[in-house]
Amino acid sequence: MKNIRNFSIIAHIDHGKSTLADRILEITGLVRKTSMDQMLDSMDLERERGITIKAKSVRIPYKAADGKEYVLNLIDTPGHVDFNYEVSRSLKACEGAVLLVDATQGVEAQTIANANLAFDAGLKIIPVINKIDLPNAMLDDCSLQLYTMLGLGIEDILHVSAKDGRGVAELLEAIVARIPPPSGSASDPLKCLIFDSFFDTYRGVTPHLRVLSGRIAPGDRIMLKSTEKTFEVEEVGYFSLGLARSELLRAGEVGYAVALIRNAGEIHVGDTIVSADHPEVTAIPGFRMSQPMVYCGIYPIITSDYAKLGAALEKFKLNDSSVVFEKENSAALGYGYRMGFLGMLHMEIALERLRREYEQDIIATMPSVIYRVICLNGEVLMLDNPSKFPPEGQIDHIEEPIIRTRIIVPSDYVGPCMELSDAKRGVLVGIEHPDDRRAILVYDLPLADMITDFYDRLKSVSRGYASMDYEMNGYRAADLVKVDILVNNGPVDALSYIAPREGAATRGRALIHKLSKTIPKHLFKIPLQAAIGSQIIAREDIFPRRKDVLAKCYGGDITRKRKLLEKQKEGKKKMKMVGFVEVPQEAFLSLMKIED
Repeated sequence: MKNIRNFSIIAHIDHGKSTLADRILEITGLVRKTSMDQMLDSMDLERERGITIKAKSVRIPYKAADGKEYVLNLIDTPGHVDFNYEVSRSLKACEGAVLLVDATQGVEAQTIANANLAFDAGLKIIPVINKIDLPNAMLDDCSLQLYTMLGLGIEDILHVSAKDGRGVAELLEAIVARIPPPSGSASDPLKCLIFDSFFDTYRGVTPHLRVLSGRIAPGDRIMLKSTEKTFEVEEVGYFSLGLARSELLRAGEVGYAVALIRNAGEIHVGDTIVSADHPEVTAIPGFRMSQPMVYCGIYPIITSDYAKLGAALEKFKLNDSSVVFEKENSAALGYGYRMGFLGMLHMEIALERLRREYEQDIIATMPSVIYRVICLNGEVLMLDNPSKFPPEGQIDHIEEPIIRTRIIVPSDYVGPCMELSDAKRGVLVGIEHPDDRRAILVYDLPLADMITDFYDRLKSVSRGYASMDYEMNGYRAADLVKVDILVNNGPVDALSYIAPREGAATRGRALIHKLSKTIPKHLFKIPLQAAIGSQIIAREDIFPRRKDVLAKCYGGDITRKRKLLEKQKEGKKKMKMVGFVEVPQEAFLSLMKIED
């Protein structure tokens, strides 16, 4: 066990984590140079977008300069703020972390956030400045930022180029020398941490394990501490570029175990696996659970696919345990599920994965957040769906979730970033100047205003140089109202939303205008309305398709034409009373983002 090193690569998005992982695989001889192309980013979505979505594990044999054989268990992690839960899970399986910084960008928001996660987990951090091959690399500035902002020693910083491999061999030696070997004993009773899992149609749920003590081998009987259910191990192994079967896993190693766990709900990330012969072994404490920020309803386009969607969500949760969901019923869309995500990018990726990987035809409603509703009778309700809100006359006040946002931006763009934050009802908490070129803006922002398009606009006003990180910071009372959308005088619960009173009418008009372009014409007039209680704040009408009933009237008395028109008018009035307007799925998709 003294020759095992478990480590993660953590960084801000686009700082070169996956490229560095590729160079490590190449230098250690696990892959050939000609086959290198983001080896650990295996999902189509990851390659299309150029980002890491899912943390990947790989076991690397390495012969160090001292001639000893080492086993390096590398976990490549995502960099976007929406996937920081993947990072926190990965760090639980490690003793050290390589903190990567782009030499042309410096320390950014997610660099600080990921470094703090590693500090909290008690990991040994190796600071590395990447992309030193670029002509505009700022090595001295980046070193000073790592020292002043994170307290890391300048003499400990390594310089590498993940693109051409410069300095990567020295990094591997530093990993062996600086990161401590795992603790624990193979002779103690079995204790494993589940830090990830995936579902296989033939072999059931396969958990990813970090063995903290003892050993696990085929034929062993294991027990899940949370449910106390026992299973027999069929196969164990480790992660190479695929799954590599082995005879057993010992304390300190990272791998997987197949135990024919058929029910997807049996496995929970953060659970502890122990031996069925030693059920008295205590569970591993302190695993951080995910905290969803954004919610939306998802419904099958074909109603009969509801059961298939539920089964797909159970399997998807094994692959992405930060997603939460519960059953929901909508008058407009039928039976579906309410899903919680860590952010808008996480929501977009998760829905796309459901469509591609699990072949689900789904429709998603407008995203919302959890509001705290204080009723006049003193009851406190936590509601993530506007359609569940009590009538306005029963509400004392509504509190909205607030996030503490850290924005790192060049000094030239501080003004535009502050204007954007103020427009989103942000409250400035403080400004820091880590160096002469950059500023750190700390804002308290309403989460509802941030989830829609704040990140995109922040990149726009800062010419792409600003970066941000955020965390929950409690609730704050605000003057909020529930806006109902009425189609043909009937409310569509899936389109309801909560908004500040002063901006509700503006957003209502934009939403109604978009609806008028997506709902097809009928044979009768369709009124579209946005209402706060009984007050109509916006309206547009979709005018009917008309049949020319006078086409066959060649001349003749005007009374005959009037009679035909009156008859048509009566028919349309009757049709409007019994007619049903179906809101197409394109309407919901086009309403995902409403420009102010």
